[in-house]
Amino acid sequence: MTGPRPTPAPRAHPPETTEGWYAFHQILSFDRTALRALWRDERTRLRVDAETALDAAATPARGGWSAVVPLIGSKADVMLVHFRPTLDGIADVQRSLARLELFDLLRPVYSFLSVTEAGLYHASAQLAQEAAARGGAVGDDAHRAAMDARVETERANPHVQRRLFPPLPGDLPYVCFYPMSKRRDVGQNWYALPLEERSRLMMAHGMTGRGYAGRAIGFDAWEWGVTLFAADPLVFKRIVTDMRFDEVSAQYAEFGEFFVGKVSGAREWLGETVG
Repeated sequence: MTGPRPTPAPRAHPPETTEGWYAFHQILSFDRTALRALWRDERTRLRVDAETALDAAATPARGGWSAVVPLIGSKADVMLVHFRPTLDGIADVQRSLARLELFDLLRPVYSFLSVTEAGLYHASAQLAQEAAARGGAVGDDAHRAAMDARVETERANPHVQRRLFPPLPGDLPYVCFYPMSKRRDVGQNWYALPLEERSRLMMAHGMTGRGYAGRAIGFDAWEWGVTLFAADPLVFKRIVTDMRFDEVSAQYAEFGEFFVGKVSGAREWLGETVG
């Protein structure tokens, strides 16, 4: 005689998402021996060409922006941050900079390609519950119609707009970038949690980081790239500490290397670095 069958765990549905701009972080280091070997006139020519290209990249005609972020306390020298409406736009700026002679003297230390994303955890959990209550299922016609309508509403929200199409904040010059992933360990697998539980956790997590960070889903071994902006670099210490103490990060987050710097004009950075 057998006992009752165990109740299966709720299926871990992914949340609905909506996407915005593509992002590319280039982290580079100078070959200083090769740079010092150049004649002054040659360094000047390379500097002027690079300044022209970086200024053009900062305000592209088709939307987005690029920023020069000299790094502080890093093994690399500079982080170039690019946001573009399309992946082809990222390819264009990557190629245009790679053609510069100055970039023959820069060595890639790290790069991260991603696309901005808003994960609609609360809406996804709510509509999944409503589908089950009416005897339907996630993905059926009624659920899909309701979700499409919710996505349009959420996408029009000003806060979501800032996450999907982040402006370069002129009053927050300090920048911190790091990649991160969610754990998949036994007993700590984020993707095995029911959608309702992930929704609960992300609500509190999102409130901690709101106003400081933009998060983009990575085309990388790391799942996300986080870009923080601040007027005071101590804000990075405070927000990262707060994030690590909340339940999502304490139990499920893995962090990569951190890169910290301050936004600079191309002329200022090149004048100080190349001469």
